[in-house]
Amino acid sequence: MTRLSLCLFVALLAACRGHGNTVPPEAGPVRASFTLASAALQETRRLNVYTPPGYDTAEAMRYPVLYMPDGGEQEDFPHVAATLDTAIRAGEVRPFILVGIENTERRRDMTGPTQVDEDRKIAARVGGSAAFLAFIRDELMPEVRRRYRVTDETAIIGESLAGLFIVETFFLQPELFTTSIALSPSLWWNDEELVRKAAERLQARPDLRATLYVASAEEGNIAPQSARLAEVLRANAPAGLKWRYEPRPDLRHDNIYRSLSPQVLRLHFAPTP
Repeated sequence: MTRLSLCLFVALLAACRGHGNTVPPEAGPVRASFTLASAALQETRRLNVYTPPGYDTAEAMRYPVLYMPDGGEQEDFPHVAATLDTAIRAGEVRPFILVGIENTERRRDMTGPTQVDEDRKIAARVGGSAAFLAFIRDELMPEVRRRYRVTDETAIIGESLAGLFIVETFFLQPELFTTSIALSPSLWWNDEELVRKAAERLQARPDLRATLYVASAEEGNIAPQSARLAEVLRANAPAGLKWRYEPRPDLRHDNIYRSLSPQVLRLHFAPTP
């Protein structure tokens, strides 16, 4: 093979493999990252951000924000960002900004205090959810408002211990997020405290206006507690609370997030008619 033929062959092979500048500028989700020093957590946290198609050119537009724990590039952020991007481009979901919070000590941040010895064995440090909530509320959300064009509409999505944190936040500070989505939340924590106290907390907020979605996979230590929470909601939810519980015995703990999030995002964030 001559030198010219070899060069032509290499160029053709590269083109067939998709090399070169042939990919449109917005062929995939547009993502960025930044770090934020947190006084509440006494550490610096990394945040990953997806902005919807057209964000950079539609300078007059403002967007709702969907927050997610477990939001690292090696965690759940890539598949949620891809799902959101696909649904937005298909006109099935309103344009949203996604903010992923990368973990440092996941089990510390996602759990509240516990009196159960077995709970404390899951990590060297647990019970830090109040500090994590303060970080989101007092440091992260103001920083997102400073950096991005956002509306007052906020949502949060997470699974397992992140789902536990979301349910806890819903009960302790329900006005913080417009929509809360908890997939297989670990409601067994602290002897099911969130379920046991749900009725009194709901009754204490008769004017509450929010949306809560809970789903559970086929799990003996999560599905029964989620079903009991649904019973409490059925009996005590204020009129302004839109809630839904979806048992999914066909799913497992390790696949409910990827399996259900496309449907849930389209359900709760569909375009306004």
